[in-house]
Amino acid sequence: MRDTTQIFFSATQYAAATVTAAIRAGLFGPREVHRRILVVSNTAAVPEVGTPLDRMAGFEKLRPEFDEVRSWNDFISPHHPAGWSPRAQDALLWEKAVRLAWNLGDEPVEIACESIQANPSRAVADIFADSPIHVYADGLMSYGPTRNRIPHGMSSRIARVLHLDLIPGLRPMLLSEYGVEPEPVPNKAIVEVLAEIGDEGAGALADRIPAAHRPTAVLLGQYLSAINLITQEEEEELHVRMLHAAVRAGHQSVLFKPHPSAPSVYNKSLEAAAAELGARLTILNEPVLAETVFAHLKPELVIGCFSTALMTAAAFYGIPVARVGTELLLDRITPYENSNRVPLTIIDAALPDAERETLGLPLELDALAENLGPLVRTVGYCMQSRKHPGLHDEAASWLTAHLAEHPQYFKKRRLTALRLPGGSPIRTEALRRHPAVRKAVRQIRARQR
Repeated sequence: MRDTTQIFFSATQYAAATVTAAIRAGLFGPREVHRRILVVSNTAAVPEVGTPLDRMAGFEKLRPEFDEVRSWNDFISPHHPAGWSPRAQDALLWEKAVRLAWNLGDEPVEIACESIQANPSRAVADIFADSPIHVYADGLMSYGPTRNRIPHGMSSRIARVLHLDLIPGLRPMLLSEYGVEPEPVPNKAIVEVLAEIGDEGAGALADRIPAAHRPTAVLLGQYLSAINLITQEEEEELHVRMLHAAVRAGHQSVLFKPHPSAPSVYNKSLEAAAAELGARLTILNEPVLAETVFAHLKPELVIGCFSTALMTAAAFYGIPVARVGTELLLDRITPYENSNRVPLTIIDAALPDAERETLGLPLELDALAENLGPLVRTVGYCMQSRKHPGLHDEAASWLTAHLAEHPQYFKKRRLTALRLPGGSPIRTEALRRHPAVRKAVRQIRARQR
């Protein structure tokens, strides 16, 4: 007899691979005592035109780990998974509906989901209001602070944060303000899962790219203009800069892996630049995971902006990596609390500049955490100071010692507001005009009368 039903919510193939690796590594207990349901969701703007996770190539390799596969889009239709959550007074009714539809009966339920700060994870946690929650994060964002406040009734149920150990020794900040402990998914387990689901993609690569013309450098596109960090023209120029950096490092055969949602017009300027440089350029529009490219093409260099795939190339496959354009993004990214800030900071601090530095050496991953840890905690404190007041003194000490060397990670206005080194001194006149100060003065005067 199975004691508990474990429900895993995944919106992407990479997320499903992460939870599958965690299951195979024994992080969710023995199979015989758990019924396991994978619930897939498509959070794209127009889900109807996309391919659901359970119909993607390679999914059949993940399917045996689960007793059933359900669609969240179908269950809550016509609502959109990213925008819908139940009204508080309806949550119990929705739980009864889910239990009836999925034959859960009255058995205990555990939830494993991605970002608990957003739907559909937030909605599911509301529906199963008494169930333990396991949060898993598959990228560099897990090293940054929690973006939104989590209600106590929900945060107290979160058992752990499962994360990829991309930087050994660097402790994730995600949900740490609630006392939630992080637990790494073993790299070996996730690499094995990625290899399995990448078999079909490897075949596509073999058909597309002759062995004699194997690219020795890979460029990663991210479609940053879609999240309003830079313009489309600037993003095209960013890709061209990546190509120039690869050629400068001695690579004449280059593969560009664009973001799946990026417009094809991006490729034209890159093709023109390749022709001008005399480089052989392959543009990979097929839906192949970046990790499949790394595993099967074994490139000598990977260049990108701040994609998590840069760190998976280094941590999982030992491939040298480099960055382009992080200075521009650090200047543009807003608001300061933007969740992309910590991934961007990590890549900028850890990777060599592809346009200026010597390339081709693997990252010394074991040595990264010692320097990155204090920097990430300081940036994290500046992003969410109210959630991490205990980090104030460490942040002040780090800024006193290192701000002059690393000013790009901080805004003077933010440092001023937090009364940290590097901020502007507060003028007496400005302080007098501050609404809070004026209110306090009025209250004091009223008591004295």
